[in-house]
Amino acid sequence: MEKYIKISGIQKLTLLDYPEHTACTLFVPGCNLRCPFCHNSELLQSDCEFYDEKEIFAFLEKRKGVLEGVCITGGEPTLYTDLPRLLSDIKKLGYRVKLDTNGYNPSAVDNLIRRGLLDYIAMDVKNSPERYAETVGLPAHFDISPILESRNIIMSSGVDYEFRTTVAAELFDEESIAGAAKMIAGANKYFLQYFVMRDTVPSKTLTPPTQETMHRYLDIAREFVPNTEIRGE
Repeated sequence: MEKYIKISGIQKLTLLDYPEHTACTLFVPGCNLRCPFCHNSELLQSDCEFYDEKEIFAFLEKRKGVLEGVCITGGEPTLYTDLPRLLSDIKKLGYRVKLDTNGYNPSAVDNLIRRGLLDYIAMDVKNSPERYAETVGLPAHFDISPILESRNIIMSSGVDYEFRTTVAAELFDEESIAGAAKMIAGANKYFLQYFVMRDTVPSKTLTPPTQETMHRYLDIAREFVPNTEIRGE
């Protein structure tokens, strides 16, 4: 855990990141996972550039009434003990707050919920329990119990939420999709997302599934989470 939060990127307008709301997205550096399909791996580098927080809040002040929400993503925002202070300051400006998290810090997620600092939570479900370590780039003894605890906290929170899985062909099959969906059986919303190759992706060998395969995975996931969709379709 680090104390003082840093901001290494800003997307000044997004119509996609926060469902049904116009928003901006703030990117924070650092992560406790090493997913080979990560789009934001540059945020793991020690030479990240940082924005002056005063500059960020000047932008948010100026955009009040135009933007409705602020998305906090990474990296992994819950690595910072200063995160509640940042979210509180954002909410004081009248914004709704969406958190993107990998779920590996359940106590931080629970604290944010209890303090009323979150309006929407998007948690990644990386894969089935058996393939989680492989998919997050960590040793085979990786403990997924914090992930399951965050799942329970989020599903019982009363806060609007979604779970999502990025699907790379090399990391999934029918069994692992079923295992991932089973972990969140009964969830309100679940999205499958096609892996997309970018320059920042650490592994250059990954590819997206075919449309036929993705729709087969969709049918499997809906057995556990009926409200499953393919994002972007």
